[in-house]
Amino acid sequence: MSATLAACGGGTDRAAPPVTIAAPKPAPPAPAWGPVLAPDGRCTGAVPATATEIAPGIGECELVRLKGKPPTDVLVGESGRGQREVQVLYTEPGAKELYFFVNNRLDRIVK
Repeated sequence: MSATLAACGGGTDRAAPPVTIAAPKPAPPAPAWGPVLAPDGRCTGAVPATATEIAPGIGECELVRLKGKPPTDVLVGESGRGQREVQVLYTEPGAKELYFFVNNRLDRIVK
């Protein structure tokens, strides 16, 4: 019987091929965006006091600090390109303002 197995390649004179186990990939580093808004409109950290006006490029929490009150609504999502996208709504008397952020930077305002 051992002669039959040896003829089929099942003999003990062959070493099994080495098994390679890939190491798990490390998690990507967390973005350095600073404090951001949570869906409830609260900041996730200390708010920098560097912005003096609402202008493109300011951070989400800087907008809330400059407005002086919590937003009416916050929508947090991700683009198809892996970017953080946030829409912040303020309902003012007689008007609505919508602020669009990409990766914690004000991109555009719709009034």
